[in-house]
Amino acid sequence: MNIEMIRAAALRIKDHARLTPLLSSPFLDKIAGRRILIKPECLQHTGSFKFRGGWAAVSMLSDDQLMNGVIAYSSGNHAQGVALAAKEHGAPAVIVMPSDAPKIKVDNTRALGAEVILYDRATQDRDEIGTRIAAERGLTLIRPYDDPQVIAGQGTVGLEIAAQSAAMGVTDAEIAVCCGGGGLTSGIALALAADAPRMRVRPAEPAGFDDVTRSLLAGTILSNEKLSGSICDAIITAQPGNLTFPILQAHCGAGVVVTDDDCLRAMGLAFERLKIVVEPGGAAGLAAALFYPDQFEGDTVIAVTTGGNVDVPTFRRALETL
Repeated sequence: MNIEMIRAAALRIKDHARLTPLLSSPFLDKIAGRRILIKPECLQHTGSFKFRGGWAAVSMLSDDQLMNGVIAYSSGNHAQGVALAAKEHGAPAVIVMPSDAPKIKVDNTRALGAEVILYDRATQDRDEIGTRIAAERGLTLIRPYDDPQVIAGQGTVGLEIAAQSAAMGVTDAEIAVCCGGGGLTSGIALALAADAPRMRVRPAEPAGFDDVTRSLLAGTILSNEKLSGSICDAIITAQPGNLTFPILQAHCGAGVVVTDDDCLRAMGLAFERLKIVVEPGGAAGLAAALFYPDQFEGDTVIAVTTGGNVDVPTFRRALETL
């Protein structure tokens, strides 16, 4: 992985992905006790940053690979990103999704033309399922984070943050990024190391599923004991990726661990003050910036709200925190 791959991905997705803005609110600044800027990737196509990585990966496939089709596994956001990218390239897509994924994510993935195969995340291995089906059907597997082109696509968020913040006169900041396997976090970190070296990425994770935070502290990859039990489904993974972890080690600061209730409160505030809809896992970075100010340094924190694919009952719970 290198910055040239991220810049190449940016050129490929330029006319396809949305350039999301940097938002702000004096009300959120007051809560955090410093300037807070928000990069709302919940406004991206399919409702999350995952479209970037999906497009970056699918756009590099050969004609034969596109004709045969692609397969991905995901709790929903990578699923939709790959499904839309495959559809726009005329390629069939198969998506392996956990049976407890939010219904809206399953429905949206099917609506984009993908075949959805459900599995039990507590007892079955999605990597084994995806690898087996890929071999049986001749499909190209696009992993959600441990894929160089996916990381490159996600890294385009970092290029945008560097350019947009510089235009606002911000060159020193910490970037709170919702972190699962680390594809987005590592991609942003690589991009900022090149274009905004005075900025530092901080992974944000839900309590009980803080494998990246613990792995960074230990200096080696550690796993979560369980794979379900948090509303932050979008960022629950077994462990950091083999490709992403060395990048996280080289370029990221310590992780910040937030609770499900923190994420619900952040979702409510994002709607009330910014008029954006954020899902629980996509609100972890904002929750860290708002409710854990002592864990950050400097005058500015940029929080990436990574996804907005939330079902109505969960969003209602978020609004009830206001």
